[in-house]
Amino acid sequence: MIMAKVFAEPAQRLDGLGSAIFTEMENLKRKVEDRGIMVINLGIGSPDQPPAPHVHQALIDAVSEGSNYRYTLTHGLMELRQGIARWYRRRFAVELDPQTEVLILMGSQDGLAHIYTAFINPGDLALIPDPGYPIYTAGLLLAGGRKYPLPLRAENGFLPDLDQIPGEVARQAKLMFLNYPNNPVAATADLDFFRRVVAFAQKHQIMVCHDNAYSELAYDGYRPPSFLQAEGGKEVGIEFHSLSKTYNLAGCRLGFAVGNAKIIEGLAVVKSNIDFGVFKAVQVAGIAALDGPQAVVEENAASYQARRDVLVEGLARAGWLMPKPKGSMFVWAPLPDGFASSLTFAVELLEQAGVLVIPGVAFGEQGEGYVRFALVEDESVLQEVVSRISAFLSGRRTFTKSS
Repeated sequence: MIMAKVFAEPAQRLDGLGSAIFTEMENLKRKVEDRGIMVINLGIGSPDQPPAPHVHQALIDAVSEGSNYRYTLTHGLMELRQGIARWYRRRFAVELDPQTEVLILMGSQDGLAHIYTAFINPGDLALIPDPGYPIYTAGLLLAGGRKYPLPLRAENGFLPDLDQIPGEVARQAKLMFLNYPNNPVAATADLDFFRRVVAFAQKHQIMVCHDNAYSELAYDGYRPPSFLQAEGGKEVGIEFHSLSKTYNLAGCRLGFAVGNAKIIEGLAVVKSNIDFGVFKAVQVAGIAALDGPQAVVEENAASYQARRDVLVEGLARAGWLMPKPKGSMFVWAPLPDGFASSLTFAVELLEQAGVLVIPGVAFGEQGEGYVRFALVEDESVLQEVVSRISAFLSGRRTFTKSS
């Protein structure tokens, strides 16, 4: 029997992609703005500051060079790959072969999504954190894989409990994703945890993918480790990194994957069939960022730390207590008393206080009971956020409109 076709009917692989809450919040934001209210958007983690002057100038100079407009191809500039290897040696004392253990990406999300295309067959099982950054699940579903959620709970420091993974699941699993400092829960992991992950991965022959995009956004003297610092880390996995947050180059789309050469090679094969590399001028800016003065990185982190303190300490005075994260650009806040649904709370906060946050359930079932703040506005705006939320929580459901 021949089935009737439907024009432009979406593929079934799109059915499980969960953009509904993000879309709903964006649509509601427009409606609130139509009422003349300036919404303070702490939803998406997009850096609001410019890159350092020397990085900006390198980009300008490279854009002005006419020969830089050719394809760069998958592996990109060797100078950039060497710069990445130097940066990893300085920052983490990890040695990398620029030829075989470094791959340039169009932002780390490019690699986070396409790693599944390279290694997951339909029906393959992957261990995915819950709550987790949405691309970990989306990329898996697009490749036809199956998800086993790793619950991240406060009582475990938001680390997955490897001992609670059933033996049959561990035997079937092909890939595991981790992310510390974490988005959305803003938790951190120490090197001992990564050592346990390496032992688990070696025992069960599981490939580990660690998203380390926030390693340079760390506070109170904390220095996040690299997964590759754990002995055997490079034998079982790779690490993704990005220049977006560290150097405020989010719109330029420049990231990289490093680690196990076989995994890097597989991802490179996918990349070589779907794009022609990152714009050369952006790669030149990346070299300037990685090899240039690093004081700007510390200044950037200090700025986010100050924002964190304004938000968390201000809301504590209003009676809403939440932990101070040691890393990432987010605050993961348990719902204040009187609210049971993260979506209901986020909608009311947006409608009545003009502050947009993301309900925790958008990141997975375990995210219920929390909301995520992105620290993407300066301290003065966050003080306004504190003022608005304080009024909201005290029962005064209106506030002065801002222009």
